[in-house]
Amino acid sequence: MRRFLASSEIELSRAGITSQQYQALLVIKAAQQDRIRMRELADEMLMQHNSAVQLVDRLETAGLVDRAPSPTDKRSVLVGLTAFGEVVIDALARRHLIAMLANEPLLAESLTRLRELAQTR
Repeated sequence: MRRFLASSEIELSRAGITSQQYQALLVIKAAQQDRIRMRELADEMLMQHNSAVQLVDRLETAGLVDRAPSPTDKRSVLVGLTAFGEVVIDALARRHLIAMLANEPLLAESLTRLRELAQTR
């Protein structure tokens, strides 16, 4: 697990984003129609609304996301990936998948050990 997390941090550092920013990009990418309400993003990220706004501010400054008023609820703001954000998230997700597959035996062993520990308690 530590090997995967270390390789993840290296990849994110090379891309110039934090793990929290990467997680937010994944949440946005997985949203219906590739757009998510700011409140929903905060909920998915388990953070306060104002913290999500600050996170989106940083992602927007980096050119990774944009925001627009919701067409159905003018009080809501929708956040979506920019074309550059799509390129970044696709490349990072591909690299993470390769790293996970390379570490699959170790990850599986770690999960098996955790399951065994949980069953003995």
